[in-house]
Amino acid sequence: MRVLITGSDGQLGTDLCKVLNNHTLIPLTIKDGDICDFSFVSNQFNRSKPDVIINTAAYVRVDDCEDNKELAFQVNAIGARNVAVVAEKLGSKLVHISTDYVFGGETTIRYVPYTEFDEPIPCNLYGRSKLAGEKFVIHLCSKHMIVRSSALFGTAGAMGKGGNFIETILRIATENKELRVVNDQIFSPTFTQDLALRISQLIETDYYGTFHVTNSGICSWYEFAVQILAEAGYKNDVIPITSAQFPQKAARPRYSVLDNFHCRLLKFSEMRDWKSALKEYFVQRGYTGK
Repeated sequence: MRVLITGSDGQLGTDLCKVLNNHTLIPLTIKDGDICDFSFVSNQFNRSKPDVIINTAAYVRVDDCEDNKELAFQVNAIGARNVAVVAEKLGSKLVHISTDYVFGGETTIRYVPYTEFDEPIPCNLYGRSKLAGEKFVIHLCSKHMIVRSSALFGTAGAMGKGGNFIETILRIATENKELRVVNDQIFSPTFTQDLALRISQLIETDYYGTFHVTNSGICSWYEFAVQILAEAGYKNDVIPITSAQFPQKAARPRYSVLDNFHCRLLKFSEMRDWKSALKEYFVQRGYTGK
C-alpha cells in the first residue's frame, strides 16, 4: 500500500515510518508543508495518491493552546478537516491521531476507564480543539479510523514539546536531588512503537470508527517518574504533590484512562503493559536498564 504520513519526523511519525517500511511510504515532515493550507494538502495528496493517510500532525502544547486558541483550532480542527476532505475525494483510508484529553471535563471525577462509546467532555482548550478535529473526520471521511492514545513516549521525542516526560525526568534527576511530581492525574503511558504496530494492524482491515490504543496498566505522573528513575538506577527522592500544588494554565483530566474496548471486541491482542514498554524504551535509547 501507499501510505502517506503527516508529521513523519515527529515522535509517533518516526516509529510509523519504521514499522510500515514494508509499504511505499510518503513521509511529510513539518517542513514539507502545513495541513492548515488546503491547497498544499490537496495538491500533495493528489500527486501522491495514497491508499492510506495517517495524520499525526497536531498542536500539542497543552498550556500554550489556552493562549493560542486560533492556532490550536487551525491545526487540530481545520487541518484535520482539510485532510479528511481530500482523503474522502481520493477514497483513501484515514487514520487520525487523537488524545485522551477529549475526556476529563465532567463535573465529578470518574474512576472507570473510558471506552470509545463514552461521550467526550474535554476539560481544556487543547482537548476541545482535538475533539473538533475528530468531528470533522467523522462527518467528512467515510473510511476513517480515529485513534486516541495517551501520554506518548518514543525514542525520537516529541518535536512540539522538545522531548518527552521520560527525558525531562532524567534531566531533572541529574540536576536536582529531589523531584516533586503530580500524583492525582491518572492515565496509561503509551510507547509510540507499540501504537505504531497497532496502527499497522488496523490499516490492513476495513474496521472503521474510533479506537483507543494505549499500553495496559495505569499510573500517575508520580508513579511514572518513580518507575523511570528505578529503571535508570537513580536514587533521587520523589515527592508526590497535588495538581493544586503544581498550577498550570490548562486544566488536566484527573482520570483519563482509555479502555481499548473496540480493539478487544475485534479480538486484537492486548497491548503490553507500560512498564515493559518503558524497559524497551531504555534499551532502544541505549540507557542502562534493569
